[in-house]
Amino acid sequence: MTRIAIVEDEPSIAEVVSLYLKRAGFDVQQYADGHAAWQAFEARMPDLVILDVMLPQVDGFTLTRHLRDRSDVPIILLTSRRDETDRIAGLELGADDYVVKPFSPQELVSRVRAVLRRVKAEGESPRETSLTFTDISIDPQTRLVNVRGEEISLTAKEFDMLHHLARHPRQVFSRDQLLESVWGLSDFIDPSTVTVHIRRLREKIEEDPANPKHLLTVWGVGYRFEP
Repeated sequence: MTRIAIVEDEPSIAEVVSLYLKRAGFDVQQYADGHAAWQAFEARMPDLVILDVMLPQVDGFTLTRHLRDRSDVPIILLTSRRDETDRIAGLELGADDYVVKPFSPQELVSRVRAVLRRVKAEGESPRETSLTFTDISIDPQTRLVNVRGEEISLTAKEFDMLHHLARHPRQVFSRDQLLESVWGLSDFIDPSTVTVHIRRLREKIEEDPANPKHLLTVWGVGYRFEP
């Protein structure tokens, strides 16, 4: 049974989310603070984490960073702030999705299922070979990227986006297409998420991020990878 961890310090929210997830057939564990959750995760990592941003002791952003240093476990952030800056910060740290409070429990369950479907599809994909270009190499098995002779660090979603674009050189993808391919859903996530990840990737792989040679914008359409 798929194990879902809920890290939420508001008991009413945690109980409702837990109830709906259990009805959907998931095994659910609840934690009221980030420190207790991290101790439990060190012993056994869940299959997906639903994580409140504002937590006592260890906040959601810090816990997301710790999780990404150790695992690619899917993370869905819960936030009561509608400020785009907070949502972007969580996604840049490697979260897979975010939900703004108040939210529909049914919608959250749908997002959980969508993220898990994407993870399962990635795990069942045929073994892929490395992609090698003039100054960039991308290894989907080790998830390592080497740029101009130097290994660079990417978040899970940054790697997934770069790999997807590089697998289809010169093909133009809209932001909605990238959301569908990389996140597994396009209806719930702000398309600006793609823009943020492209910007971060350019900062990491381009010699001059302001004048990119690989990750190009096709104005009015989307983005493409130039090999």
